[in-house]
Amino acid sequence: MRSPTAVAAVLLVGLTGCATGPSLENRGAVTAPPGDSRHLTVGSAGFTESDLLAQMYAQLLNQAGYRTSLITVANREIYEPALESGQIDAVPEYAATFADWLNAKANGPDAPPVGSPDLDATMKALRRLAAPRGLTVLDPGRAVDQNAFAVTAAYARAHRLRTLSDLGASGLKVRLAAGDECVRRPYCEPGLKKVYGIDITGVDPKGVGTTQAKRAVQAGQDQMLLTTTTDATLGQFGLVLLADDKHLQNADYVVPVVNRARAGAEGVTKALGKLNDVLTTADLAAMNQQVDGWRRLAQDVARTYLRDKGLVK
Repeated sequence: MRSPTAVAAVLLVGLTGCATGPSLENRGAVTAPPGDSRHLTVGSAGFTESDLLAQMYAQLLNQAGYRTSLITVANREIYEPALESGQIDAVPEYAATFADWLNAKANGPDAPPVGSPDLDATMKALRRLAAPRGLTVLDPGRAVDQNAFAVTAAYARAHRLRTLSDLGASGLKVRLAAGDECVRRPYCEPGLKKVYGIDITGVDPKGVGTTQAKRAVQAGQDQMLLTTTTDATLGQFGLVLLADDKHLQNADYVVPVVNRARAGAEGVTKALGKLNDVLTTADLAAMNQQVDGWRRLAQDVARTYLRDKGLVK
């Protein structure tokens, strides 16, 4: 039996192949007025955080008088064209990552990255790339899911570490648990050495934020691991994040992206913008933990959060 995600992907592939509308070459200037369809499809990328954000988007839109459907498509190569064609009307995205993805799509895989630690510059580049595709990128809020580095709380206390700068100044030798690409990615080993002066003695290829990586640091086999700012399980392993005080990581703030022709009107912008006033990185991490650790449904966690914040009834 196929999973719902697989079925959704197959349907979108078929529909995308026969989608109509202006070609990208003719969309240099988007002149059509923003649309306001009353039935909107909200997409999720199929991991816990994306499911939570999609649920919150749908519930906020319902509160504002829209009818919504949700669809899960884990592959950006499928859901982004579906967003362009209007089969999906809104998705949660991450500013720097999506900017670089659209840039590679427009200018080739070797194009210099446009995402950066500078949120304003990243948003400017993202909107420039999205607009010709009929997409509108709404304002980011405070929540950010970006790469982060964690050590054990005991290690941080013993060496008085709160930031990555502290670790660099300490002169400690650090073996890093991360993905094998860390040795060449500017935000990882090269950046830690260049920006922070951290003495990385080697990269243990255990993946990004995996249980295996966390256990290696917990056991002292490695001293630090690469994870994300919304990792919900760090506390279970006695781990804490060190602050990226010199802003090595890109500005991967959560941003809603909508199809302008169907969901670009003020009603959608206002409804989704309400989340910007309340949602924090810590909130996202706590909700991820409720789903991944406590086995609660994303829909229920999202509803409880929005009710507690007074955003839905």
